Amino acid sequence: VLATSFLSGIFGMAGGLILLGVLLMFMDVAPAMVLFGVIQTAANGWRALLWRRHVQWQIVWRFVLGASAMFLVMRTVAFIPDKAMLYLGLGIIPFAADLLPRRFTPDISRPGAPYLCGAFIMLIQLLAGATGHILDMFFQKSGLDRKAIVGTKAITQSVAHLFRIAYFGSIAHAFDINVPWWAYGAAIGLAFSGTTLAAGVLERMTDAHFRVWSRRIIFAVATSFLARGLWMLWQG
Repeated sequence: VLATSFLSGIFGMAGGLILLGVLLMFMDVAPAMVLFGVIQTAANGWRALLWRRHVQWQIVWRFVLGASAMFLVMRTVAFIPDKAMLYLGLGIIPFAADLLPRRFTPDISRPGAPYLCGAFIMLIQLLAGATGHILDMFFQKSGLDRKAIVGTKAITQSVAHLFRIAYFGSIAHAFDINVPWWAYGAAIGLAFSGTTLAAGVLERMTDAHFRVWSRRIIFAVATSFLARGLWMLWQG
């Protein structure tokens, strides 16, 4: 939790992608989703507080509207994916987004894009797990600087993770697991610590390095999860 929160605190993503992959190795899908949601809500909420002056609120409110509409649709369906589907989703989507023609490249600053982004991120989050790397695709092509990207993404991800907790917690009773409540508190504390430690690194990083390393990390992690998903399908 400390390491992945530190990574997310710098790039605004990737840490959550790795953390969910690790949790799925030890837990069933619904409990892993709820614990992951609690940790990520804490980390993103604290990150949003640290960079609150740079948050683009006009993007946030539109994102929330799109995400809320999709949540209501998915709660009616009440579908829970299996682990292989989650790993494949975590691995495939970044490559699919990167292969889009330039005129279709997602850009969160385009008119109407935040609504679409909110609905799409909510759908993929409930079907394929972590979406920070996918959300990053919407921001990488925008004209926002690294602080605005990290701060705005932190708010949108906090909202999305609260929806995640409500979704899996209500469908599968995911809180009824053998995880002591103090563990949630410890995880939140570590998430705060990792996010705070990352702030100094982000201050010293340039926008160019931020974008280059964001891309490298996204595809490195996505490749590993794609391989794991294919292996799980091979093993049945």
